[in-house]
Amino acid sequence: MTSQNSNANLLSTVTQTQTATQVTLETLASLVYHLPTGTVFLFRFLIPLLTNNGKCSNVNKGLSIALVVFCGLSCFFSTFTDSYTDSEGIKRYGIATRTGMWPGSPGENLSAYKLRVGDYVHASFSLLVFDVVALLDSNFMGCFYPSLLSEQPALLMALPPVIGVVAGVIFIVFPNTRQGIGYSYSTEKSDSTSAA
Repeated sequence: MTSQNSNANLLSTVTQTQTATQVTLETLASLVYHLPTGTVFLFRFLIPLLTNNGKCSNVNKGLSIALVVFCGLSCFFSTFTDSYTDSEGIKRYGIATRTGMWPGSPGENLSAYKLRVGDYVHASFSLLVFDVVALLDSNFMGCFYPSLLSEQPALLMALPPVIGVVAGVIFIVFPNTRQGIGYSYSTEKSDSTSAA
């Protein structure tokens, strides 16, 4: 009888862990939506190679840190990019500045694309979300803090939902209408939406 109870408890624990892990991964996936897709792909592709699948030497650690810094800067910088359709119907990309979009087409009024406070907030939270994705990667954890690998499921269940709630509130308060370099969008936006 006790064997059946322990098996039932074990099955219940495994099912709860699987459900919590699934919810956590779905939350993490929704957070990743706020990051440039190419940057996330690059990180996910290269981190196992650079960390030697979590078994690092000092060279591996240096390369891994360089990758995280590069990808983090890419997430931060990409937030300040946007696109517009010029008078000839060509989609152009540029960098938002205090006065508008740079570089701009001659004769185009791009002052509606100037930087806003929300751009800096989005850049900061994009960097934070990327850092959570990077620091909770099992290869990165195995390389830099292997003693936490046994606690990774607890971190994966706790940290992404907390960051997701905070970032979600921030992204609601400061909605981002930019369609910058590296971001995927399901529909085309109009120039008036971007400039709003």
